[in-house]
Amino acid sequence: MSAAPNYEQAGDLKIGQVGIANLRVRSFDVARLGDEMRERVQRAPALFRRAAVIVDFGGLTNLPSIEDARALLAALREAGVIPVALAYGTSENDTFAEALDLPTLAKFRAQYERAGGDVAPAPAPAVPAAAESRAAAAPAPAAVPVIAAEPGLVMTKPVRSGQQVYAEQRDLTVVGTVGAGAEVMADGSVHIYGSLRGRALAGAQGNTQARIFCQEFHAELVAVAGHYIVADEAPAHLIGKPVQVWLDHETLRIAALD
Repeated sequence: MSAAPNYEQAGDLKIGQVGIANLRVRSFDVARLGDEMRERVQRAPALFRRAAVIVDFGGLTNLPSIEDARALLAALREAGVIPVALAYGTSENDTFAEALDLPTLAKFRAQYERAGGDVAPAPAPAVPAAAESRAAAAPAPAAVPVIAAEPGLVMTKPVRSGQQVYAEQRDLTVVGTVGAGAEVMADGSVHIYGSLRGRALAGAQGNTQARIFCQEFHAELVAVAGHYIVADEAPAHLIGKPVQVWLDHETLRIAALD
């Protein structure tokens, strides 16, 4: 008898601050990780082709060998992305990064840590369903979500292609449109009183209660606390409609606004 198929992904991909992706390795298999990343690039080339990726080995019990890690970095480059750093971990991880000639970035590690500082265990994979994300993400943090501490940032002009707007520690409101190739992000929620044709990321530092609202949905990508879906995964019947996007446990959901 043939073995039962393995539907669990070897690596969880999350979209972090400034659109940089964080690949948390859950099962060290160079071929599988390379194939998974190649599939992501093929599904959303505008988002992932030659995209910067942070590699996070925190989901593994032990670090791989330097040779195996170099093989993984090469596989990711061959798949079409560019590994630029390792996620911060232990002092052993820092030494490991030096041997790979890569920096470590601490802030991409925060959403995987509990309030007491101990690292959360690797999650069970989310179950895919219609009109839901591929659940390519690690669990939401156990810490209290980030709450906007300042008045929301209001953009009164359209956000055009190539522009990026980030509302740190607050909500973001765009009175006009967000054009294709533009990116809007907030640590809180994102409100768009026009057409969303680019990318919108809410809860950029891990706030799982954040939401995205827009009056006309044509998004290239939407994400809440790193959980994302791309254009070809969005429900077709919601294209062009007023919608809200939120995180339900580990699943990103999109629904029409009544």
